[in-house]
Amino acid sequence: MRTMLSAFPLFIIPVGIYSLIALATGGDPVTLAMGETVLTDRGSPMMAVLGGKFLIVPMLGGSTDWVLTKGDALLLLSIGVLFLEILKSTSTHTASIMNHAFSMLIFIGCLIAFLLHPNFATSVFFIITIMALLDVLAGVVVTIIAARRDFALSEG
Repeated sequence: MRTMLSAFPLFIIPVGIYSLIALATGGDPVTLAMGETVLTDRGSPMMAVLGGKFLIVPMLGGSTDWVLTKGDALLLLSIGVLFLEILKSTSTHTASIMNHAFSMLIFIGCLIAFLLHPNFATSVFFIITIMALLDVLAGVVVTIIAARRDFALSEG
């Protein structure tokens, strides 16, 4: 059972959460503006969801609040999962190789969704896609270095 869990890429969790929200969200494109400047009038409908408040923390100064949006919270979750995936990639077991293969499939799925579906065309999902790429690259590099070290030690 432990081998099966170590082959399971944890990065599916933030991608799955985003996908569930994105596929449940519909609507027309939204206008994205920064102050008075209109950035685009064809923004992803998901931007309205991701910009919503997730957590508000009053700061010690008393005059400001720190607002964490839903998109920010999803990115924080993704960073934590990326850290765990890099820790998992230090092993050289067969399950680790399967993990890298599944991570590659997650990255390819993220890339296709980003390019083809309007709800995935957001900065938050782009950053998650880049994290999926870094998961694949870091996993392969760390595994190769660990395997080379193990091989060098076993030669005597």
